[in-house]
Amino acid sequence: MCGIGGVFDYGFQARPEITPELLTRMSDAMVHRGPDDAGYYIAPTRLCGLTFRRLAIIDLSPAGHQPMSTPDGRYTLVFNGEIYNHRAIRTELEAKGYKYRSQSDTETILYAYQEWGEACLDRFLGMFAIAIWDESRQELFCARDRIGIKPLYYATPNGRFLFGSEIKVLLQHPSIRARLNEHALPHYLSLMMPPAPETMFHGIHKLEAGHSLRITANGDLQKRPWWSLLNAGAPLDNISEQEAIEEIRRLLRQSIKDRMMSDVPFGVFLSGGIDSSLNVALMAELMDRPVQTFSVGFKDLEKYNEMQYARSIAKKFSTDHHEVLIDSGDAEAVLSNLAYHEDEPNGDPVCVPLYFVSKLARDSGTIVVQVGEGSDEEFAGYPWLVRDIKLYDRLWRPAGTVSPKIVRRAAYLATSPLVKNPLIREYMRRFSRGEELFWGGALAFTEEHKRKLLLDYDPKMSSTYFAEAWHKDVRKAYPKSQYTRRMMYLEFMQRLPELLLMRVDKIGMATSIEARVPFLDHRMVEFAFRLPRRIKLGPHYVPKYILKKAAEGILPNEHIYRKKMGFAAPINEWMKSDLKIFLEDHLFQSPLLKSHMDLSYVRELFLEHTTGARNNGQLLWSLLNLTLWEKQFLG
Repeated sequence: MCGIGGVFDYGFQARPEITPELLTRMSDAMVHRGPDDAGYYIAPTRLCGLTFRRLAIIDLSPAGHQPMSTPDGRYTLVFNGEIYNHRAIRTELEAKGYKYRSQSDTETILYAYQEWGEACLDRFLGMFAIAIWDESRQELFCARDRIGIKPLYYATPNGRFLFGSEIKVLLQHPSIRARLNEHALPHYLSLMMPPAPETMFHGIHKLEAGHSLRITANGDLQKRPWWSLLNAGAPLDNISEQEAIEEIRRLLRQSIKDRMMSDVPFGVFLSGGIDSSLNVALMAELMDRPVQTFSVGFKDLEKYNEMQYARSIAKKFSTDHHEVLIDSGDAEAVLSNLAYHEDEPNGDPVCVPLYFVSKLARDSGTIVVQVGEGSDEEFAGYPWLVRDIKLYDRLWRPAGTVSPKIVRRAAYLATSPLVKNPLIREYMRRFSRGEELFWGGALAFTEEHKRKLLLDYDPKMSSTYFAEAWHKDVRKAYPKSQYTRRMMYLEFMQRLPELLLMRVDKIGMATSIEARVPFLDHRMVEFAFRLPRRIKLGPHYVPKYILKKAAEGILPNEHIYRKKMGFAAPINEWMKSDLKIFLEDHLFQSPLLKSHMDLSYVRELFLEHTTGARNNGQLLWSLLNLTLWEKQFLG
């Protein structure tokens, strides 16, 4: 795990401006991503410079140093991530005559690109952001892994191409100034993170998951998807429940085994839920020493804690268990620091406990952890996912086929003022306009909220643009697709890569640890995407039905079938009490909010929440993180 960055001054042939000082500044901006080593490369023409920070995981010797070049000097690589099958690919390349100088997966990527070009990506099993400079052709190639576990940001100011693992790396270049991307603001408010390729910074983009780009000497930038979930294969409509159970067990065991590849200590984040508990149980099968497990809980707010379940799993599998308890004071002390590390405002409150459990792991000497992200998106594990599936099957689809839009619109205008729940009103609005039911699992501000909040609200900036496009993609690839498949695709297009996985990457890297995601092995993802709803949810719409069946015999049934709690943070309580003053100060002293939002409506949301009249916790948390980001980056 590392941090990468670079500059390609394709428009400055006569006066290239890349210097060691610039590349060092870029590297130093992400020292937390790689405290073990640093390096840079400047091409002989001085048109390209690459920079690097190393968190040593595989081959801890200096032989794993980056940037790394082929012996002939044609290709030079910087790479962030892990290729879990690099040894198998290495064997194939050695048979072709390639001579290795290290035991690193970095060298395998380098030779694989030299041998197969961009097609090498299809061979890689892992998570990665890659940049390769071709000195012969004077062009730069970049790629992001299939699921988007690793980030890659880029900008194209004034005849140059900049890239980095974090946005703050790009901000070190004098051609980049931190400015708000006003186009992304309404999407952040709805989705808690703007969809790729947008970021909250004007002129800075993120490379989409499963995409690559190539930029030539004349500045021609070509971007393409090299992998898509829509190419997973035909639906497994005739698969039996037992066949699905056996394949899930096989894939998960293989994925966890692959992700135990490490030359440094590794462990598991254990919440006590089914996903993290399966990580522990299956890792324990493969180890002859105790699994290192790490849990976080909240002081004085037991309803948010799953500690008893985590302790039970730790005891059953004889792990070396570590715990940390936090409160609102701990949260307040790190919020500004988290805003710095997140790069963009991340509206997910889980960033707070995730930081403390990551720090716990690092302080214990554990550098690599396995986490449970992805399971709920693959196997419909969230109660709200099941709620929306039921709503679509039982009401939305049948009613939509018989009621004209004009009738729906009239009914909405007549009845919506009587409905107090903002989410129900939002669903009514979508139905009245013929929009899709499901936009994604992270919904904070509805269009109704934004109409009241934003001073320059534009209905054309509705986030339905992304949702409708993604639904259309699935319908085109799978004309008879079930709604569960369409919902999974939307989650893999936005919420998972840009919100959940970015909190894992940025917060883990803030404490210099590497997080690995066994449920997001692309073989597991593709298999889950092909499963029919009757397998995923069973005959009675049970969340994560088939994964629970697969867990039987591995975990105790009382753990498998207990009520889902989910990994959360008590922001609703904190913002009514200990964080109330902190929240108020930030909301009403923010230049960004003053210039773009109706502060009287913000005050209304604040008073409703702090007096207990209505739970506006997520809305206020999203605004708070926007102001924290503003302070860190916009000045």
